[in-house]
Amino acid sequence: MKLYDLHPDAKIGEKVTISNFTTICEDVEIGDNTWIGPNVTIFPGARIGKNCKIFPGTVIAAVPQDLKFAGEYTTVEIGDNNTIRECCTINRGTSASGKTVIGNGNLLMAYVHVAHDCVVGNMCVLANNSTLAGHVILGDYVILGGKTACLQFIHIGSHVITQGGALIDKDIPPFVKAARYPIQYAGVNSLGLQRRGFSRVSINIITDIYRYIFQKGLIVSDAVELVKEHYGNTDEGKQVLAFIGNANTGLLRGYAFMKKND
Repeated sequence: MKLYDLHPDAKIGEKVTISNFTTICEDVEIGDNTWIGPNVTIFPGARIGKNCKIFPGTVIAAVPQDLKFAGEYTTVEIGDNNTIRECCTINRGTSASGKTVIGNGNLLMAYVHVAHDCVVGNMCVLANNSTLAGHVILGDYVILGGKTACLQFIHIGSHVITQGGALIDKDIPPFVKAARYPIQYAGVNSLGLQRRGFSRVSINIITDIYRYIFQKGLIVSDAVELVKEHYGNTDEGKQVLAFIGNANTGLLRGYAFMKKND
């Protein structure tokens, strides 16, 4: 006897497991070999890939918690090989972008919230109780410590790791560690980069780039010019400069600024 509620118009792949007391609404697509635990609710507009694991209490594709939302058609798009632990909430997009996106191979630990119009890259880890407000963008291989809170419109570059309990109200460029309050640069994420196959030469270039940006007490525009001069032709320099050029909320602070203001 089936003890779950599966709408006949939902599109379910091969070898999908749906546990007891789970509700899957119309206009839902779920890929092959995905496991859905008990007491999960998946609302219309959810697109879930292959080989995902969705644990009890999770709610996917509920309408956004945005007072401007007027009932427009939007979606949540979740890729393959994601693990979504207990009681996570992932809201649909709004008319701003039309969708909320989770890439491939991510781990969302218990009680993570991903708000409307967010984009989470690939291979990210969002530790317990991490919260993304609307329109937040995470690159690949981002690790957010437990109880991290990201304000709306924040961008976080690839290979960033943040301290648990961080309040992120400024953009964080790629390859760095971020900690303290207010959020500030805490060094290069060297260990993470080594684990992902970055060479020592590449890590040294990244370290030198961030010395200009965060440790010499330079204004950002002057630091950027020096990075262009010395490292503008490197892959690492191009990634950092592109991120800074598109920063929405300004960059987090560096060592020199914090020392001046102690």
